[in-house]
Amino acid sequence: MANEIANFIKVSFSVLASTCYCYAVGRIVPKGTARLLCLLPIVGLFLYLPLHLHTIYLSGLTAFFIAWLANFKILLFAFGEGPLSSDPSISLASFVFVACFPIRIQQKPSPRSRDSHLQDKEPKDGRKHMKYAIKVLLFAILANVPGYREYIHPQIVSFLYFLLLYVELETLFGVAAVAARVLIGLELEPPFNEPYLSTSLQDFWGRRWNLIVSSILRPAVYKPTRNLASRVVGRKWALIPAFMGTFLVSGLMHELILFYYVECDQRSPWEVTCFFLLHGVCLLTEIALKKRFGGRWQLPRLVTGPLTIGFVLFTGFQLFLPSLDRYFQNPLRVVIEEISAGVGSSIRGGGEQSISLVTEDWLPIPHGW
Repeated sequence: MANEIANFIKVSFSVLASTCYCYAVGRIVPKGTARLLCLLPIVGLFLYLPLHLHTIYLSGLTAFFIAWLANFKILLFAFGEGPLSSDPSISLASFVFVACFPIRIQQKPSPRSRDSHLQDKEPKDGRKHMKYAIKVLLFAILANVPGYREYIHPQIVSFLYFLLLYVELETLFGVAAVAARVLIGLELEPPFNEPYLSTSLQDFWGRRWNLIVSSILRPAVYKPTRNLASRVVGRKWALIPAFMGTFLVSGLMHELILFYYVECDQRSPWEVTCFFLLHGVCLLTEIALKKRFGGRWQLPRLVTGPLTIGFVLFTGFQLFLPSLDRYFQNPLRVVIEEISAGVGSSIRGGGEQSISLVTEDWLPIPHGW
């Protein structure tokens, strides 16, 4: 574990130096092809850096934050687009944080909406704190699930693992947001918007689930593909390649993250990509049905909500979770169980398990990785 931490420190310094270089390039080189050529070596470096890490958390987070999100932000920055170009007077510290972490700077409200924003702030803050308290309590409860999994139906266990993973992701993104707010004073938008309240696939993917990724894929893939397709097939049909291209890129980037975990000779079954392509097809079908029948016939939210979440969970169980199991020999459950064991032990007052979380056994990697 000591070698892994040392490698992570080296990777972190490489990322810091690279983002400082990108900031300098943005100040000197105008947007366009020239800036792109200057930034392409950094894109290649960011794709290479996760290979130096071998634990599930450090490798996965570096792949997600740096190889995927940071690279897309840098490519958009090369053409004067994306979050790194939203403010021409952005400071170096803000540039580094926005480039390296899954955060979105909150847009300044208009003068007309500022008063209503201030009036609603206290109630919203109260609700937000209550939601975080509920999620902390939920995490504490789910942390003890592994000890009882032999008494629970496997499908229910899979659902609880996905729920715990969502809580962990939102907590992780929340920590990054708090760090950015404290260190550089940025007001950030939430990374998730209560995805469990989704009433359609369009609502789930577009307005609730992982808004950080959505905000990057929209200018990087969706808009360019739709503009290009409009010239070929017309604006009416350009929606199809735009949506399918976006879901395809999302699936491929998830496959890339999985690739960093596995041996190079292990072939991908492409189930994760199929998951996203399936959702792309279903989303387009949903939009077509809304346009055809939306004005005359509409299901109530009490029906569409469970149907949407049920479909996401079912397809996740069939395509997403089996692929993870095949790659890692069940590492998602291994990592969650070990972290849960440490949390559960701390809650019960044992304390000893918490010490073991910093040992080599915290994030075990299969032999040969």
